[in-house]
Order: sequence, then structure tokens, then C-alpha cells
Amino acid sequence: MSPVELAPDAIRETMLPYGRQSVSEEDIRLVAEVLRSDWLTTGPVVERFERAFAERVGAAEAVALSSGTAALHAAMFALAVGPGDEVIVPAMTFAATANAVVFQGATPVFADISPDTLLVDPADVERRVTPRTRAIVAVDYAGQPCDYGQLRPLARRRNLALVADAAHSLGGADPPTTGPVGSLADLSAFSLHPVKAITTGEGGMVTTDDVGCAERIRRFRNHGFSRDYRGREAAGSWQYKMTELGYNYRLTDIQSALGLGQLARLDGWMARRSEISARYDRALAGIEGVRPLAVRSGVRHARHLYVVRIEAGAFGLDRRAAYKALRRRRIGVGVHYLPVHLHPFYRRRFGTAPGLCPNAEAAYEEILSLPIFPAMSDDDVDDVIRALERTRKPRSADPTPLCRERERGRG
Repeated sequence: MSPVELAPDAIRETMLPYGRQSVSEEDIRLVAEVLRSDWLTTGPVVERFERAFAERVGAAEAVALSSGTAALHAAMFALAVGPGDEVIVPAMTFAATANAVVFQGATPVFADISPDTLLVDPADVERRVTPRTRAIVAVDYAGQPCDYGQLRPLARRRNLALVADAAHSLGGADPPTTGPVGSLADLSAFSLHPVKAITTGEGGMVTTDDVGCAERIRRFRNHGFSRDYRGREAAGSWQYKMTELGYNYRLTDIQSALGLGQLARLDGWMARRSEISARYDRALAGIEGVRPLAVRSGVRHARHLYVVRIEAGAFGLDRRAAYKALRRRRIGVGVHYLPVHLHPFYRRRFGTAPGLCPNAEAAYEEILSLPIFPAMSDDDVDDVIRALERTRKPRSADPTPLCRERERGRG
């Protein structure tokens, strides 16, 4: 539908997306500087970006990779997860979280979530630990840090590695434990996709205090070579050896230059995301049937997504109908996510089925992600609120006269 072919109930002339990158002239200048240099990939700008990222999140090491999925895969590889092992993964996440376990020949075991936050439930995690469990993956859903104050002692007590899927939560923090996301788990995996907190176009990062894990990931992203092979003679030697099977998961200097420019503006973007969230919070308190997720006390929420639950009885429409109505009004709502164990691949490969994680399954039937990104104006936010108000179908206050007559007849 073109801008001149609007649905009768459209709020806007163009679709408002749920997320969008922001690229500045300074970003472009930094990228152009690399394009004019000798190194387009495996060069010094990658290392600069890694150092800046590690410093930002309070970790000793940061290793850049080609995507958030590559970062998760590298984390599983660094932990030597393999056939016969199990890794506990929240059901409410993007499929890549569990896929990274499968890439290594291991089995993902799905844990349920807390219905108010949609974060993994530590008690359910503990119930699913077996002698084959090697690691727990905590997903910071929507940008809110998980309860690492419970997950870290649980992992230590059961001698398990703790991995943070921090794809949503760069800039977040959990003050009751130790500090910023990126320093809360043994390994933390980030996504640098265009809708995330910062972008490199595509990209990922793993942060850790374990130097050995970091070195293993550096080999893994570079075909398993024993040193930093750059495709030309480096450090005065042409020799290199492949010591284990790896992948080409490298991030380029071009992308890293963009990431450096983006990282410098993270604080301002987080502040704007918080302002947008607060504006939603105030307005949605007056719209019956639209319930935002709870926020844990004391955390700094990165506000990657603004997720609400559509309660059909109070809203007058179920989530599916609300989604369609809002899209007609040119509000680009999304649904994050179908629980992973319900995907056809997992049902076929691992025999998962409905009923395995009831909280995640119930949430999926109600959740909508509203648009949120730093460049949104207050008018954009108000368009979303107005669309929700117009979409809601108020319940009738009293039965119709016909209904009252029928009630008398039954009496």
C-alpha cells in the first residue's frame, strides 16, 4: 500500500517501524577513513573497537564477531560444549540462542519464564539441571538484565558455566550484583544488528574476564588458526597452523569503525529510550487491557523492546486481531517471540511440544512489541498510543434489553 492508498483507519502515511538504526555524519566519516586506509579487515580498528567495548562493559576481554549468532556459537565453542551435553536455555528468546547449542552437537533444554517480566525463572532452571548439564544461558529479554543474583550462585553450586545472551541489553546493569551487562556472567554475547542498541550493520561481541576463553574465540572466528592470520604476511612471518576447526566469523575494520562511532553515543540513546518508555508507561496506565512488563527493582533496563501483554477480555480484541489492526494503522508492532520449543525444527528434532513451558506459551498468545528507537519523536510515540486507544473495543457497560429479558426467562 503506497502512502496515498491508506486504509480508512490509518494513523500515519508511512509505517512506523518497531526499531531503526541511527547513523550520523561522524559514523560515515569514520567508515570512510577506513576505506581510505590499508586495512579493511583484521586490522587495527577491530582491536580498537574491542578495547573500547570491553572498557564500556567492565570486562577484561572483548572479541568481535560477524553476528550475534556467531557470538553465541563462539561462547558454546569456548566452553567446549559438545555431543552428550545439555545447555539450559529460556523458551522465550530468538531461535539463535538455542541454535548455537545445536551447532555444537549438544541438546538445548528449555526453561520457563516468569510471567511478569518474561525473564528466565531461576527456580525452573534449577529443576531442569541434570548430570549432563554444562551451562545456563540467561537471556536479558527486551533489555532487562536477568536475576544474576540468583543465577550466578546457582551456576556455581552446580558447577555450571553461566552465559548471558545480552543481545538486547547493552548499556543495562544489575547493581544488586556486580554492575554492567557484559560483566555479569562468565561469557556475555551481544548483537550489533541495526535494531540493537548500537550497530555495525551486522556484528556481534563476546565479553569475558577469562583470557583463555577469549583466545579460543579469537582462533574460532578465524578458521581455527593458531595465530592472527590476516591474509597477508604479518609480524614478519608467513607461517600459521590450523589447530582446531573454526569458522570465518570475523568482523571487518569497516564495521568496527561504525561501531566505535555508535558506542560513543550509547548513553544518549539509552536516555531517549528511557524517555519513550516513561511516556508509554504514563499513557498505557489509562488503556484497559494493555499491560506492560514488570521491571525488576534496582536494574538499569536497556529498553531494547517495549513489550506489552494484550489481555483480550479487557482490550476487546485478542493479540492476533490487535496486531492486524495496529498494522493497518501503520504502527509497526512486532511479536518477540514464538517460544523456541514450538518451532517445527525443535519439535521434529528434539520432540518438544506444547505444555513444556506454559508461562512462555501463554505469554506468546498476548505479547506485542511497540515501536521504540532513539530517533522516535514524541509525536511518533503519541501516534502509537492513539492507535492503541482507537483499536481497543470497549466492553458494553450493561447487558442489552434482549439479554435482560433472556436472563429473566431463565430465572
